[in-house]
Amino acid sequence: MKAAVHTRYGNADVVTVSDVPRPEISGNQILVQVYSSAVTTADWRFRASDFPGIMWLPGRLMAGAFRPRKPVLGSTFAGRVVSVGPDVKRFRLGDPVFGVSDWGAHAEYVALSEDGPVVAKPEGITYDEAAATPFGALAALGFVRDFLEVLPGQKVLVAGASGGVGIFAVQIAKQLGAEVTAITSTGNIELVTSLGADHVIDYRKQDLARIAERFDRVIDTASTLKPRVALRLTKPGGRFAPVEFDLPEMLAALGSKLFSKKSLLLRISSDKRVDLEHIAERLADGSLRPVIDSTYPLGAVADAHRKVESRHKTGAVILNPTPAATAAIAA
Repeated sequence: MKAAVHTRYGNADVVTVSDVPRPEISGNQILVQVYSSAVTTADWRFRASDFPGIMWLPGRLMAGAFRPRKPVLGSTFAGRVVSVGPDVKRFRLGDPVFGVSDWGAHAEYVALSEDGPVVAKPEGITYDEAAATPFGALAALGFVRDFLEVLPGQKVLVAGASGGVGIFAVQIAKQLGAEVTAITSTGNIELVTSLGADHVIDYRKQDLARIAERFDRVIDTASTLKPRVALRLTKPGGRFAPVEFDLPEMLAALGSKLFSKKSLLLRISSDKRVDLEHIAERLADGSLRPVIDSTYPLGAVADAHRKVESRHKTGAVILNPTPAATAAIAA
């Protein structure tokens, strides 16, 4: 099968399309033909070994000390089940599914356990839209609902509101009954408003350090706010959670715990099937909407990586490992 492979760390050009063995399955595993897969911030960082600050060493050890441990990246996918192990009970051949794999989704086929975060693709949702959802929606759900514990009537600030996580953070906070203020650029004001933001701050026109309002909950999805600025924007008794963090956030978290009535939460979200099932229900009823920045064929995987690495994308960047004509016939 064809797959996007990187055997060394470096810029986007280290990722090339190669022939690799098709995964073998057994037990309760399923094999999915991948029609769509997202290229995420995690893919860029693992490909380039570009982990922030003091997170570089643990990140590098996780990725592989001397060369990539997982040469085929890609953790979110959408496609059809083409083979099932003898113990599989949840899926049948031909089922349209989407979910999260332990890498390997930037390929024509991916194998994973049926017990993992993989669920049926809702009708009316395209494969591209389904693949665009898990990375951002699962992170947003974990941070907004579980870590920040957003409540009805609270004022919530979402920084990086038009990014892969931010678009879902806006929607989920609004669905939880919050009054949502989104930070984005001029070109994305209409988008984040359509997703439910009550107020929008254009960071190109307004100095974030001079914002007078204070918020019950602040989430920074794209390292937009410096910790001191974020904490200043947080009300006493409020909470601030950065999706990405480094030494400054760690020091600020310690300081806020010792000297402040504000909480800086350093958390890492997880990919749970029960959460993905909840997200699939929201996709099906239209209360959660994915946003796609751009799509690329497998052969243009390096361009997809460059787009993500630019940090100037709106929503998700999608890779199509299976040719569009084949996916259309299968759909």
